[in-house]
Amino acid sequence: MTKLSVVPAPTPARASVAAPVDAGSGPTAVSARGRRLPPNVALYVLASITITFLAASSAPTPLYATYQAEWGFDPITTTVVFGVYAVAVLLGLLTMGKLSDHVGRRPVLLAALAAQAASMVVFATADGVAGLMVARIVQGLSTGAALGAIGAGMMDIDRPRGTITNAVVPGIGTATGALVSGLVVQFLPAPTHLVYLGLLAVFVLQAVAVVLMAETVTRKPGALASLAPEIKLPRAVRRPMLVAAPVLFAVWALAGLYGALGPSLVRQLTGSRSEVLGGLSLFVLAGVAAVSVLVLRRAATRTVMLTGILALLAGVALTLVSIRDSSPTGFFVGTAIAGVGFGSGFQGGIRTVMPLARPHESSGVLSLLFVVSYLGMGVPAVIAGFLVVHAGGLTVTAQEYGVAVIVLAAFALFGLLRDGRGGTAIPPGERLDGNT
Repeated sequence: MTKLSVVPAPTPARASVAAPVDAGSGPTAVSARGRRLPPNVALYVLASITITFLAASSAPTPLYATYQAEWGFDPITTTVVFGVYAVAVLLGLLTMGKLSDHVGRRPVLLAALAAQAASMVVFATADGVAGLMVARIVQGLSTGAALGAIGAGMMDIDRPRGTITNAVVPGIGTATGALVSGLVVQFLPAPTHLVYLGLLAVFVLQAVAVVLMAETVTRKPGALASLAPEIKLPRAVRRPMLVAAPVLFAVWALAGLYGALGPSLVRQLTGSRSEVLGGLSLFVLAGVAAVSVLVLRRAATRTVMLTGILALLAGVALTLVSIRDSSPTGFFVGTAIAGVGFGSGFQGGIRTVMPLARPHESSGVLSLLFVVSYLGMGVPAVIAGFLVVHAGGLTVTAQEYGVAVIVLAAFALFGLLRDGRGGTAIPPGERLDGNT
């Protein structure tokens, strides 16, 4: 059973982040580090892994119509395939999210990359819904195992830059996967094979890069015990987590809507069967999200959170009006505004919580943030698929879903405004109790 515990904050750490070390290395450590990638390059490699993992997660989105036409399944199946991935990510986060704190970042990342490569093979050879399910489960488990290790590894190398990078790369990955997959489906042969084989090649190259990276933590006992699901909520981040959680849930619930039903909505609004257009809504949402993170990276955390919530409210409201009026232009404009809410809300949530976590708590706390995010992405999307078939259909379901996101965002706004500590969350690079 998952346990929730609150632990007192430990003695403050030193302000500087230690140089990466090779776990288990002895007298040859210096020469070994000489053959390793420089820290800045390692940071980019870690960021690229998150991008490709999330690109792989959104790559099937433009292909769902193709699968549906070939295999004859209904929208419930589409959202279940989508939701299974989110559930698998949650299981990976809860069971393996802290593993890299014990065995090291590199072993976890290499295992996750191997599992991702295997899932690409299953996708490329799938001949029915069962194959898609298996691929999504393997893909989700490996993503859940890797996210905490990647995020913590980036913060090991450079804590301020790692905090921002953790916020920006999910949008880049989600947007890239949706658009590239749509282009492959539209213009290249064998799209249900080619897109996955291309990602497989990227994962192999990234595994080579991980082998060349320096380890950033020393191994410590307790690896098997860490696999027992246990969510530790350090006292220092407890109150900020209550502020961030509704925002994270709301913005990723919106991403779940676009990932599961976005292509169908675009086809209904435009009358076009183009796979590129089908993936364009998710690309706009996630792409604008990534840009907004970069634009607001130096703004105060409270400002970022408020911007995210207000943009989410405005963007989703405009999108709902556009769906009602059958306006494709209004739909995409509303999607872009909601994308600002997605990126700012996610960045604000990360920055509200992560700078308050001690270095040895980073992996577990970051995994908890992703647990909240993937709950928001998976559960509402599966419910929406059921409603599309058994309730009011696609348009009514999308409108009800949007209203639910607005309610969540309004709740998050209320929580932020009433919380006195919301304005005290620190932007990356500032000092708190000796930590940077």
